[in-house]
Amino acid sequence: MLEIAPARELRTVLEERVGRDAALVPVADLVGAIADTAMEVAEIVALGRLAGEAGAAAGNLNSDGDVQKNLDVLANDLFVSALRQAPVAVVLSEELDEPLPLDPAAPLAVAIDPLDGSSNISANVSVGTVFSVLPALPGASDAKAHFLRPGRDQLAAGFVIYGPQCSLVLAFPDQTSVFTLDRRKGVFRETLAIVQIPPQSVEYAINTSNYRHWGPSIRTFVDDCVKGTEGPLGCDHNMRWIASLVAETYRILSRGGVFLYPGDLRQGYSSGRLRHVYEANPVAFIVEQAGGEATDGVRRILDTAPSDIHVRTPLVFGSANVVHLITRYHTDPQFSAEHSPLFARRGLIRT
Repeated sequence: MLEIAPARELRTVLEERVGRDAALVPVADLVGAIADTAMEVAEIVALGRLAGEAGAAAGNLNSDGDVQKNLDVLANDLFVSALRQAPVAVVLSEELDEPLPLDPAAPLAVAIDPLDGSSNISANVSVGTVFSVLPALPGASDAKAHFLRPGRDQLAAGFVIYGPQCSLVLAFPDQTSVFTLDRRKGVFRETLAIVQIPPQSVEYAINTSNYRHWGPSIRTFVDDCVKGTEGPLGCDHNMRWIASLVAETYRILSRGGVFLYPGDLRQGYSSGRLRHVYEANPVAFIVEQAGGEATDGVRRILDTAPSDIHVRTPLVFGSANVVHLITRYHTDPQFSAEHSPLFARRGLIRT
């Protein structure tokens, strides 16, 4: 029988954090509730078609105008039910039009995408749950106010990826860690205590089918990657595109790289497609605590206050030096679409 490597349980790690900072008791309770619910969702996802028509359309549109799947609705109901028992004042979900007040006396506000990438379920591609934890604003007259502030205010963030392994990626302001579900014991165990994204990488992820719709800065960066050793970046690159945010993020946390979902010229895509509050903010927080960077192409995501609860934002994140380079393509004339041929053989990234 396969032996499971000894590793600390999530509960033990959270207890140690609380022992160092008692103010984290509500956050630890919340993370425990999310982890318990994620185990339920993991079992349903793992059953695939055996669970029934979980991936079929439920016949409704969510707050973002996307067609809901039955499993979207089920996951949302499971997580909201769990959050009712946690110290949460208000929850914002992709599947809800407005924030849902829970316990007005509770100290936390939670933004969650209960099942990110559910359209991938029928293709057996990894999907996930993404969440952001903020301190609730005492006396807020509008529930939206809890979420309309910069992502740097987050107390914690994380995501669960339902893939070959079910893993919980959890970030506090000083580190990002990975916990993997031990299905035999029904617990998450720490499998990587401190995640560090390498600052350099030659791997990028972007949907090149949209090339003709991109602005010149993104086109030029991708063109230069494709040119490889014969271009200004001076090295060959690999491209990956899974079209699952949690899978792309997990890969970058594991081995580096950069992910790009820019705005483009298509109707409805001027700000990309990813939601600022419950996708970009938690991913940016997770990536930054692992030594990476996250921007909208120019500005740091965590410094930008969203204009509305379901607003979208362009997103570029991953290895810090590469994210900085992409910013220069947007802001420095020498990396514009007409950048000088004097740099055509100059190596800007070293492997």
